[in-house]
Parts: sequence; C-alpha cells; structure tokens
Amino acid sequence: MGSEVWFGTVRTRLLQVWYINRAQMEYQKPAEMNGHCNGTGKQLVTDFRYNNGFSELSLETKKTTVQQRKQHETSRKDAEDESRLPALEAAYSSILRGLGEDTDRQGLLRTPLRAAKAMQFLTKGYHEDVYDILNDAIFDEDHDEIVIVKDIDMFSLCEHHLVPFFGRVHIGYLPNKKVVGLSKLARIVEMYSRRLQVQERLTKQIAMAISEALQPAGVAVVIEAAHMCMVMRGVQKMNSRTVTSCMLGVFREDPKTREEFLRLTKNA
Repeated sequence: MGSEVWFGTVRTRLLQVWYINRAQMEYQKPAEMNGHCNGTGKQLVTDFRYNNGFSELSLETKKTTVQQRKQHETSRKDAEDESRLPALEAAYSSILRGLGEDTDRQGLLRTPLRAAKAMQFLTKGYHEDVYDILNDAIFDEDHDEIVIVKDIDMFSLCEHHLVPFFGRVHIGYLPNKKVVGLSKLARIVEMYSRRLQVQERLTKQIAMAISEALQPAGVAVVIEAAHMCMVMRGVQKMNSRTVTSCMLGVFREDPKTREEFLRLTKNA
C-alpha cells in the first residue's frame, strides 16, 4: 500500500503541473499582446508567476516524495527489527545458559531482550543509505579550499570478537563546485560505524561514500581508535591506539595537499 500511495501522490502532482502549465499558457497570450502594445511588461510578470509557481510545486513534490520514502523505510526497518527480535532474544538466552547462568534469576529475566535490542541499535547502519542521509544537502558553491571536520566521535563493533572499538574520525575534502552540509559528514560516519566492522574497511567506506556523492577533487579520512579486543582481552595493552587513513584524488597524488590536511587535523 505504501508504494501505491507514493505513486498516487506523484501522479496527482504531475497532473497539477500540467493544468497550471496549460492555464498559464492560455493567460499568457493576451498578456504578450498587451506587453507589445503598451510596454507594461505584463509578459515578464506572467512568466515570473508561471516559472515561480512551477518551481515551488516541483520543490513541494520533491520534499513530499523524500518524506514518504523516509517514512516507508523507517516503517520497514521497524517491522524487520520486530520480526527478528525473538530469534535474537532466544540466542542471548542460549549464550547465558552456555555460560552457566540461570536465565530465570531476577537480574537476568529481561537481559536477553535488552541485549537483543541493544545489538539492533548498534548495527542499525545496515538499514541506512548514504543518499537518504544526504537528503539533498549538497549545494553549489564556488569554494576551492580544503573543508575539514575533525574529532567526530565514533563507536563501532569489531566483527571478529563483537566487542567495541571507538575513537575519533577526521574528514577533509577539496570541493569541486559542490559542498555538503557539515552534519552530513558526521552522519555518514555514524551510518558505517553502526555495523560490524574492521577499522580499515570503515575508513575506506567513509571516504568512498563522500567521493561518490560529491565528486570532489579529493577526499581524506583518518581514524584513530582504541580496540577493546586489545584492551579487555588478548594482549591487554591499555594505551594502544590504531590509526588508519584513506586518501583519494589530490590527497593521494599531491604530497603538499596531504601534508596540509594532516597538519590541520593535528593542530587546528
């Protein structure tokens, strides 16, 4: 039903555009004659009203379509999460019993359900798409210097042990006549980090997503993170940090541009 409502709304909007177009063209004919005869410029007024009305209607249709798509995706995600929740809850109950715990004791009665919901939240990035996140927040702008957003907090789950790694992300890009809303860069980080990850892949995914969406002259991403699989278990090195980078375009090809980015992320 969601698809039928969406197509019905689009069809209605297109019909509205067609009727406005026809009515304005009929009205424009006498306006053109008056404009030629007395120089009042009614043609310009008519053209302005027609074009402006069309733009406003198109923008409204576009916004409505995006909102309906987001609502549909949210509903679908919620339905999928709800359907998978019992299986996750049962799996956590099995894990607790495998550890020798009594799942019927007071402190653990609702633990499997809580753990299942927590895991769904920590991996919610699988349901998200970079173009939905950007949501038309790409703008034409004649800016040809590096744009940097640094110290973006990041939390993710190591896919090898299902324990957290967390740290900071620094992003820079050199625009090619287009810029993106700054908060969208942080949302891209959030989308890819809310999945089972390794830091190397996470770094590249962020850089590639920005590059494909903006087509900039270059993209640079650096992540510095602490991995609980090295702190809580294994070698148990409390102060270890892992640094990964991905350089695309001019940041890979031009050492001076790369050096400027690295210097600004350290000292700015």
